[in-house]
Amino acid sequence: MSGCPDPGRPYPESVTTHPRIDTAPIASCIIVVRGVRVLLDRDLAALYRVRAIALRQQVKRNRARFPADFMFQLTPREVAGLLSQSVIPRLTRRGGSIPYVFTEQGVAMLSSVLSSDRAVAVNIAIMRAFVQVRSMLATNQGLADRLADHIAALTAATAA
Repeated sequence: MSGCPDPGRPYPESVTTHPRIDTAPIASCIIVVRGVRVLLDRDLAALYRVRAIALRQQVKRNRARFPADFMFQLTPREVAGLLSQSVIPRLTRRGGSIPYVFTEQGVAMLSSVLSSDRAVAVNIAIMRAFVQVRSMLATNQGLADRLADHIAALTAATAA
């Protein structure tokens, strides 16, 4: 399983009581589906300390706020892929429901639907986690580009 919390278990004390929520556990929950970085509904529910079904109900009541580029439901094939990677538990543990995933924009929109102090703090931490992931990816891409340049230079030098 990923570094995401088990929705049935509370977050460590440092995450729940510190005014600035640690982004590392959140960043480890961000996955890529359809080429987009997203968070699973169950991980968001655990962060917000609500049941996943309650989160989905709030979203359904406010469906106009969540277009397809903010939130979408996984296909059975995507679920199978995530199951095989141990990213999500079997559907029987989820009550048989197919998970929804939320993009960064969808998570931001959740703050207008979930209006607790916890939701505000969690949303700030999630936004920071998405920025952190983008930064890590940009750094890795920069290193990959530099490595490719070095390899090309070495290849050219040995060919000459």
